[in-house]
Amino acid sequence: MRWWDIDPVLELERDLFPEDTWSRGMFWSELAHSRGAAATRRYVVAQDGTGRVVGYAGLAASGDLADIQTIAVSRDLQGSGLGGRLLTDLLRAATAFECHEVMLECRVDNIRAQKLYERFGFAPIGFRRGYYQPGNVDALVMRLTDPSASVQGTEING
Repeated sequence: MRWWDIDPVLELERDLFPEDTWSRGMFWSELAHSRGAAATRRYVVAQDGTGRVVGYAGLAASGDLADIQTIAVSRDLQGSGLGGRLLTDLLRAATAFECHEVMLECRVDNIRAQKLYERFGFAPIGFRRGYYQPGNVDALVMRLTDPSASVQGTEING
């Protein structure tokens, strides 16, 4: 993801997460930490054949711990495997950052995302009550140990 991707990412963000949409400033802040030798972030976009942004994902690393910040796939491509490809990219980045654990929060009502994370080896470890605002929706906290083992033998196409 680069700065010129922010506007199309925000369009997708507003469609998919209308109650807790990230701001332009939040994406700028994350991208500021995604380049150079001291990078601690990995943000990617997926585009279709016309150049339309159809997905994006982001990861933050600190020490030996990584945190998946976001994964989003356009409604018309949900269930196509794109979310898994984006997650694979983030787990490879976590491995490159030498992280031994990866954490994430997922809305308790987002069963599709929970199943994706479980397929990659994430396990529920707790809840954050009222985490998603203003809807006051709880978050399921999940953890993956050894992200490198979860992506061995997988390949990203496109």
